[in-house]
Amino acid sequence: MNIVDMKTLNETQWEQAAQILHEEMPQGWPTVDDARQELREICEKQFDGKPELIAALADNEVVGWAGILPSHGGRVWELHPLVVRNDQQGKGTGRALVLAIEKIARARGGQTIWLGSDDETGETTLAGVDLYDNLPRRLRDFKPSRHPTAFYVKLGYKLIGVMPDANGPGRPDIFMAKQL
Repeated sequence: MNIVDMKTLNETQWEQAAQILHEEMPQGWPTVDDARQELREICEKQFDGKPELIAALADNEVVGWAGILPSHGGRVWELHPLVVRNDQQGKGTGRALVLAIEKIARARGGQTIWLGSDDETGETTLAGVDLYDNLPRRLRDFKPSRHPTAFYVKLGYKLIGVMPDANGPGRPDIFMAKQL
């Protein structure tokens, strides 16, 4: 597996990246056209710096990709998105992408990297409950179960907050961060 700058991808590989985004995150990108549009928008937006996009290639095919978006004068970077093709999950692709993207953020002056991870399926202890009822205790007792936040915990990310009902009643957006 090689990690490459997405600027080096050919048209077929860009299409593979869009397909992976749609297939692995259909709640956010219900069609491949939506995923293509997201890729275009990330590449075209003017940020407080510039976004970075990297891809994991295996046999010249995109098997995963990640992006970071700068803010706060480049001191803070948002990991958005991280997506790995289903058949490559659990094989180190996501870990390699996150470590590579953290290295890029650090080299660009980043001090913190953060992410939001929706719990739309009720996998964490923050889903399906009234988060306005003793939020500090709920954050302290957070358990990710099989939700993607468990992956980020293994990589050293910490729970920093939650947006209750971001995706509907009882379906929060969970915020995590890591010091670079």
